[in-house]
Amino acid sequence: MKQKNIWIILFISLSATGYAQEGTDRKYWSDLAYKIATPVLSNMSEGQLSENMLLELSPTWDGRDQRVSYMEAFGRLMDGIAPWLSLPDDDTDEGKQRKQLREWALKSYAHAVNPDSPDYLLWRNEGQPLVDAACIASSFLRAPRQLWEPLDSLTKQRYIAEFQQLRRIDPPYTNWLLFPATVETFLLSAGAQYDMYRIHSAIRKIEEWYVGDGWYSDGEHFAFDYYNSYVIQPMYVQVLKVLADRKIRLRDKQADFAQRQYATALKRMQRFGIILERLVSPEGSFPVFGRSMTYRLGVLQPLALLSWTESLPEELPEGQVRAALTAVMKRMFSVDGNFNEKGFLQLGFAGHQPHLADWYTNNGSLYLTSEVFLPLGLPANHPFWTSPAEDWTAKKAWSGAEFPKDHAINN
Repeated sequence: MKQKNIWIILFISLSATGYAQEGTDRKYWSDLAYKIATPVLSNMSEGQLSENMLLELSPTWDGRDQRVSYMEAFGRLMDGIAPWLSLPDDDTDEGKQRKQLREWALKSYAHAVNPDSPDYLLWRNEGQPLVDAACIASSFLRAPRQLWEPLDSLTKQRYIAEFQQLRRIDPPYTNWLLFPATVETFLLSAGAQYDMYRIHSAIRKIEEWYVGDGWYSDGEHFAFDYYNSYVIQPMYVQVLKVLADRKIRLRDKQADFAQRQYATALKRMQRFGIILERLVSPEGSFPVFGRSMTYRLGVLQPLALLSWTESLPEELPEGQVRAALTAVMKRMFSVDGNFNEKGFLQLGFAGHQPHLADWYTNNGSLYLTSEVFLPLGLPANHPFWTSPAEDWTAKKAWSGAEFPKDHAINN
């Protein structure tokens, strides 16, 4: 049987058995992650993603080159599952899934930058590639030994060249500043030539846009949406963490600025994580507001990142966070219509709701939902997975149980 048909059998099998009927939370998470990832990586590993991906564009699509869809699907998916693929191989069913995805991913990374491949991504047209190049760079930062180091020298050279030529793009003064900052931070970590100005200018502006109590404005004007989750909090903390770990000194700053600023940004993200957890209703839903709601579980990325990096605040026990995330995951993916007939995500929030899509959205964009899977990078015996499930804050509050009072932070 041809490899490209294997995922169809697995997709049908997983759909028939149902996730929520049996097994642990981790099994539910890993099976869902595998289901989401398989159509993208099984095809791209053979250079067939652009041929076989069933594209869906927003009804208000702005006319940009639709080939950006493939880069969005691959980059966003890999950023979310990179920690999971960094775990060592084992003989469990999950281990076999993980090994297969890693093998596909490594081949897909090579196709992404090979000009002779049908799946050479849209690196050199449009401005959108800057966004998803940052996701690819972030995936390397999250799993360098498993996803970057195994690549052959030519593929690495190609990535460095593609990342550096993205300096042609002048990002708007919004969350976009964090995309070149992330790319340049990866180049720094890889020992390649990098542009510190693009890193430092992003840090300066993000600090200017901090509005208090764990929230940043997305540019000069505050918008009540989830871009703190999708981009600002996780990418800002990641950039600062690399600078702090490498003891990089920023011009006109004290020697320990990066370390101190990372600690501050992490504390803000912890506060934001507390707010996100309190937004999860007793029924496992959360408020739908702002743009890009088709990114689905990407809303919960800060909680997932804090869990994976073992940085959850003391107010959030691991079993409580896992229970909340699992409840939302099951609530959303129990709805019919999240996947099309080829197994790719389709436009919507819970199910197929194409008119919810913004003018820049295609179904490749939706793979930002994979960011919720970051805790799969913790081994199965980690307390995040073994701690007893606990009711989350809203469930406690609305059942008449005791729950902690909330308070703002001042930093």
